[in-house]
Amino acid sequence: KNGLAQLRDDFVGAIPPWLPPLILGAPTGTGARAGTGAPPLPNHSTNGQRQKNSLFSAILRVLIGTALWCLLESIWSSSVLWWTSLSYTQSPHNLIILHLAQISGPNTITAVIVAVNGLIAEAFLQGRRKKEEGRRKREEGRGKKEEGRGKKEEGISKNEEGTFIPDFRLLSVAFCLCLSLHLIGFSLYSRPLDDRADKALKFGVIQGNIPNEIKFDSRGWRQALEGYTQGYEKLVSQGVDAVLIPETALPFIWTNEYERQNLSFYQAILDKQVMTFVGGFGQRDRALTNSLFAINGAGNIISHYDKIKLVPLGEYIPFEEWLGRLISRISPLDSHLVGGDFNQIFETPWGRAIVGICYDSAFTEIFRNQAAKGGLFILTASNDAHYTTSMMVQHHSQDIIRAIETDRWAVRATNTGLSAFVNPHGETLWISQKKHYEVQAHTIYPRDTKTLYVRYGDWLTSVLLLFSAWGWGFLLMTRSGLRKT
Repeated sequence: KNGLAQLRDDFVGAIPPWLPPLILGAPTGTGARAGTGAPPLPNHSTNGQRQKNSLFSAILRVLIGTALWCLLESIWSSSVLWWTSLSYTQSPHNLIILHLAQISGPNTITAVIVAVNGLIAEAFLQGRRKKEEGRRKREEGRGKKEEGRGKKEEGISKNEEGTFIPDFRLLSVAFCLCLSLHLIGFSLYSRPLDDRADKALKFGVIQGNIPNEIKFDSRGWRQALEGYTQGYEKLVSQGVDAVLIPETALPFIWTNEYERQNLSFYQAILDKQVMTFVGGFGQRDRALTNSLFAINGAGNIISHYDKIKLVPLGEYIPFEEWLGRLISRISPLDSHLVGGDFNQIFETPWGRAIVGICYDSAFTEIFRNQAAKGGLFILTASNDAHYTTSMMVQHHSQDIIRAIETDRWAVRATNTGLSAFVNPHGETLWISQKKHYEVQAHTIYPRDTKTLYVRYGDWLTSVLLLFSAWGWGFLLMTRSGLRKT
């Protein structure tokens, strides 16, 4: 029983006091050691030894907190309800630190943020602990009649007299870590792209600006067909190699040859014979897919991508495999949306492309998987008409990180904004206005490089967990040895 209690105290002592409130929003308590609730180290050790143990314990708590935060984000991002990572707070403005995503994905950036802020928090917690110790020693000194009332104990520093001074060692570690990682990010950001001119592709995007209120009725269909057909012809006249239009821009079943034959946009493709990537619906048995179709100049669908991450309740009903019969009975719809396979490959005349449709952009593994399988550039199609301006910016920021971590050019086509062209360094070369009809062309370059993240995925989280376990074990053995002595 005593052994289990001690193990519990050691485990609690290893958890950073600043981590629970960050995750749960709960206030921290105060314990015997900087609010951890764990017992203090034995007092018979030397002052220098206590300082070393204190520094090691603080850094270990930061390491464990960072590992746990990255683990939680990894688990959360594998669920259906995932939108933002702590790493996205640096996008789109801190492109230097965003380049660390090429090392181990977004969790690299998350780890930097948690570690640096954790070290600063520990520095202030150490300062608070020393202040409390100084106040306690001063009060004990006043009670010693032989030393004289109010006389300061020998060896008590100014910090121990009650003055609050953050731990300079931990602040120095935080500063050096932040600076060194920015230098690494800068070195990645400064590398020239070295794109070959003979690989250049001139892409065009059309932002149709069709409000959701009319998107799926006859008025919206007419406006969409007119706007996208005129935009396509304009881009062809500018000499583009391909045209990308947004998610469900033309909400028809494009796998039905007879249905697409009568569309003015499809006739324009047959007439101008320029490769087009069309957002529409596909059909799988009684179900529909939210898809992007690659249609060549002859009007044939040479490849298609089905949206993988459907929005819960908005595009599908959770647990439908168990509730399917009930839903079929109560739903007035003859069909429903189904998600695509994770291991899809999207072929184009210029090689494989990396594709994401709307909500897919939040899931880094979808893009990493396609890049690892030979995707040469990124195409994302979205309908952000229901988004506020801040959410549009967030969505664009996600695609910026996708471009950086895979080292790929990215083309974004959205219904109402923000459409854009982004280079592999995350620089937005052109971005549309929101709620405007826009037609724009820009040159991109297919790339076959493979970053460390594309090759090995998120290896950093596993390393952090491994070192956290080793550090905790080492601390347990150290404390056990001190107790015996």
